[in-house]
Amino acid sequence: MERMIIFCMLFFCSSMALTAAPYKIAKYKQLFKTIERLETTVKDKDVELLHTPENPVDGCLLTAVTCFQKGTLKLQPKNSQVNSTFTQTIKVLKRFTFSNPGKQCESSCESYEKKTPKEFLKSFAKLIKQV
Repeated sequence: MERMIIFCMLFFCSSMALTAAPYKIAKYKQLFKTIERLETTVKDKDVELLHTPENPVDGCLLTAVTCFQKGTLKLQPKNSQVNSTFTQTIKVLKRFTFSNPGKQCESSCESYEKKTPKEFLKSFAKLIKQV
């Protein structure tokens, strides 16, 4: 009887571990699609350039994601017709949490090169693919 209980607990624990990974993958895929959707609604002319992290090292991923989240707050909709879609997409990106056991990097957002909003979003999508 004890063996059966141990087997059941082991099976339950291993099945929980296997379901956690696909959830994270699905979460990142959804985030990637959200960023792509935002690219079509964002204003790219006559706007503030944004600090864009590119190719951050593994220890700096949390800092890079934080920079991207701060940068998305500065984005503007292309026109009033896409405003509601734009607003919903920004809310999704603000709620995104990135859990990384690594330490925060010493570089700040301001140390990264400034780029246009579309280039900024492409780099953000590239980072999410990397993660």
